[in-house]
Amino acid sequence: MRPVHETATAVRPLLGVSSCLLGAPVRYNGGHSRSRFLTDELDHYVDWLPVCPEAEIGLGVPRPTLRLQRREGADRVVSSRDGADHTDDLASVADHHVLQLRRADGYVLKNKSPSCGLFALPVFSPGGDRVDGKGRGAFAERLTRLLPHLPVEEQGRLSDAALREHFVQRVFAHARLRTLLESDWAPRDLVAFHARHKLQLMSHSPEGYRRTGRIAARAGSSDPGEVAAAYTAEFHRTLAVRTSRGKHANTLQHVFGMLSPLLDDTRRHDLLAAIEDYRTEMAPLSVPVALLRHHCAAEDVGWAHEQTYLRPYPDELRLRHALAV
Repeated sequence: MRPVHETATAVRPLLGVSSCLLGAPVRYNGGHSRSRFLTDELDHYVDWLPVCPEAEIGLGVPRPTLRLQRREGADRVVSSRDGADHTDDLASVADHHVLQLRRADGYVLKNKSPSCGLFALPVFSPGGDRVDGKGRGAFAERLTRLLPHLPVEEQGRLSDAALREHFVQRVFAHARLRTLLESDWAPRDLVAFHARHKLQLMSHSPEGYRRTGRIAARAGSSDPGEVAAAYTAEFHRTLAVRTSRGKHANTLQHVFGMLSPLLDDTRRHDLLAAIEDYRTEMAPLSVPVALLRHHCAAEDVGWAHEQTYLRPYPDELRLRHALAV
């Protein structure tokens, strides 16, 4: 019996990160916002590119607080002390790092930060009245415009098990595709890559899986650069779609259907019961996935050895144990 193949996780992603989340004392008050998930768990499996936009533009530590202010219809990052506008300087930090970030596989931003916040920042009028709560930090805004396919998440949202699992899954998938496209790849390599990601793509969007498949099928007859760009965009667009308990259950049933002829009645019943327990919120996703991996290894099921869905990232991260989507 040979184990399920581990090439799905044999990559080491590069992640951009707000420096304070790794423990650097660069916040406005001289403190940090160290994330234990990033430093104690994810750190073992990724490399970091730490960036503090406010420190890089010379605002100093400690420094006056910043806030978003709406001026003539545009949100600007201004100093609470003297009203100085730092928007363009903060945005330019993303441009300064863009060559490194083009090789990054994800980015974790500090939430509630006027430079790095990704969602729901308060925006004020010049007079100090709150205008709305839909602002985005200047660096985060520029980063997401420069690199629209890069998986980006806020530190605060990573406390949600489903969002955390989704982000890490996307990061490792991004690293695998980047590694392929940085190599001297041939059309058959892209087709094989797509086949390995079949179940993972299906669990997010069956139609997205079909669209990426049509692009991969053109690899031998179209310009490689155009194919790579089109496949990259559709691959990441598909994985950005939030999955659900129902989509996971359908994917698990799909695997069961291919494996079922090799099993006796007892093992079929056990697998179906585990999938149903997951579907009805009686068990985490890790339970049916572990059973499927066990039986695929026991029966030496060749296609399962490469399927990234069965091991999308290192098992040690334990992200599917608490997954409730």
